[in-house]
Amino acid sequence: MALAVGLSQSASAQPAYGSYIGGGLGIGHESDDDGQLDAAGVVTARYKFLKSPISARAQLFIDRDSVAIVPTVSYDIPVSWQLEPYIGAGVAFGTNGSIVGDGASFVIQPGVDYAIPNTQWVVFGNALVAFDAYEGGDKDGDPAVSIQTGVGWQF
Repeated sequence: MALAVGLSQSASAQPAYGSYIGGGLGIGHESDDDGQLDAAGVVTARYKFLKSPISARAQLFIDRDSVAIVPTVSYDIPVSWQLEPYIGAGVAFGTNGSIVGDGASFVIQPGVDYAIPNTQWVVFGNALVAFDAYEGGDKDGDPAVSIQTGVGWQF
């Protein structure tokens, strides 16, 4: 009994998943759009630093005529073994027509990850708010807002 007590550790609220790579769909406005929503394919990755509430994340947006990459660092808040909301910050680098702006801009990324029980799958959803995302034209200095969702394979 003394051995069992000596080897026991306290439980913590760490989720049962970590790093993943996945894909999905993003929706937002293009810089040259007339107020209509546009969609882009999203490739996403998360690297979870073990024993830390910090993750490195990246999203690649691919559209018919644009591309953007958004690396961020997030603070993760484990709610349960499956659910983990987070808030991230980083930089968006987009070409003309991207749903996250057409230059380099500071971004805030609120989101949530949900690990599907008894699988390697993770469902993700987040928003990106890129400040001063557009250069030139009618939207010069305006923010860009996009919403993404998809699934990832954890490793």
